[in-house]
Amino acid sequence: MVAVKRFYIALVKKVNSLHMIQKSTFVCLISVLLISCSNSDNHTEPTPNTNNSSFYFPPLNSDDWETETAASLGWDEAKLNEAITFAQSKNTYGLIILHKGRIVSENYWNNWNKNTKYYIASAGKSVTAYLVGIAQQEGLLKINDKTAHYLGNGWSSLPIAKEELITLKHQLIMTTGLDDNVVDVDCTDPSCLIYKADAGTRWAYHNAPYHLLHDVIAKASNSTISNFTKTRLADQIGMKNYTWINHILWLNTRDMARFGILMLNKGKWGEKTLMTDQQFFADMIHTSNNYNPSYGYLWWLNGKSSFMVPTLQTSFSGPLTPSAPADMYAALGKGDKKIYVIPSLDLVVVRQGDDTGTAVLGPSSFDEQLWAKLKLAIKY
Repeated sequence: MVAVKRFYIALVKKVNSLHMIQKSTFVCLISVLLISCSNSDNHTEPTPNTNNSSFYFPPLNSDDWETETAASLGWDEAKLNEAITFAQSKNTYGLIILHKGRIVSENYWNNWNKNTKYYIASAGKSVTAYLVGIAQQEGLLKINDKTAHYLGNGWSSLPIAKEELITLKHQLIMTTGLDDNVVDVDCTDPSCLIYKADAGTRWAYHNAPYHLLHDVIAKASNSTISNFTKTRLADQIGMKNYTWINHILWLNTRDMARFGILMLNKGKWGEKTLMTDQQFFADMIHTSNNYNPSYGYLWWLNGKSSFMVPTLQTSFSGPLTPSAPADMYAALGKGDKKIYVIPSLDLVVVRQGDDTGTAVLGPSSFDEQLWAKLKLAIKY
């Protein structure tokens, strides 16, 4: 396989003198040769890309997925392999890199494959943000409504006057003012939802108010979070292997990639625009509050002047992930579950597995380490 790759690269260098049509045909033929020689179980079975200028959306009812090579994109393959090897060394079990929806690299370890489903922890928060947007688009809710409008008065232990300050938007942007320093941050019983500050005056990463968004969606839609996910998201983009368990979403790596492609295309899948409320979409991936510029609607944002992280009230200067493109936004979960979306490069990168050794929620040092290596490979 290595010899074939070298042969391919050498021939591509030779073909630069050919006319454009000849060059395209030649490279396509050599790509087919390279593909036919690959028998690695750790890589996807390729379907050659014949039109790399357009976005690709994998079919809804098939495992088929177009690919393109790192060489065709001008990437440094050796550096890319270094990044992949690094990821593998950090308890990564699934890693997919996509350009314009096509798979450039797909690797699995630890007896995983493309169908292996695993929990995505707080990366599921970003999926919920999208679902809230769809619910608002359908007129089922308004994010500026009081939470009590959907859950009733007394959903927290706060005095009514304080409770009524809290809106769905505060839940989306982590500014409910509820105390995050509690014994069980996942507890949604009123006794666990304690006053710390007025809504909108403090940013704190807190699971319980987020979990309650699932109850809001269920009540507003007269459904369940699972059914709402199925009809408004999964069926629309071909996600087949998903489960909600106690507010935690389980997905396989490819279904994470499908969601990343949907986000990269601003809520559009093929010719169908699923999220027509583009104002909500824009707000979802832009700074949402005055305290943590690196947080949108349950999405983490790169390229901002400062950031805060879960469990701390400290503001750190600089962008979240300096080596990553400034426009990157990401769904990040405990155990280093990652969906990175980079509009400027038409990229989606998905990492699934277990903790890389950082043992933190959301952002981790793995983000910077991986992107420092990908930067050398992709050459942006």
